[in-house]
Amino acid sequence: MNTYRSFAKTLQSLLGDDQAVKLTVEGYMPLSVERIGTSGEGHPLVAIAHTGLQNGDVMFDPEMVFRIIEWDGAQLAEPISFRNDYVGLNQEVYRYDDQGKATHVDARLKAELKSFGRMWFRNLKAQGFLSPQATRERRS
Repeated sequence: MNTYRSFAKTLQSLLGDDQAVKLTVEGYMPLSVERIGTSGEGHPLVAIAHTGLQNGDVMFDPEMVFRIIEWDGAQLAEPISFRNDYVGLNQEVYRYDDQGKATHVDARLKAELKSFGRMWFRNLKAQGFLSPQATRERRS
């Protein structure tokens, strides 16, 4: 729970009150953070991605989508998908029914994304994306 609480705080820090932002730090790929809608259960979804260009197309390296949930008075951000366009990888933690409700969970992938998220967010902080020196561009 503490990890998911930390993810939620970091995402909120990056987004603030904006719908979408692009953050740049010299020497690193730009970082995009965006509220992308809601899950089938009505939970807000937030995507975070490093982006690059290949043959004029925007590529994610990587992108993670987080489902924001309220639990016992706290906001939590659970990673639910991972995508890396450069290697053609798209992974989903849950399978969904026709109404968009989660039906099955890939527990191994869920644990992997939690671990990757911890490492990525530590790196984002060390690289300066969470500091006032990051250039912030509102995209909404």
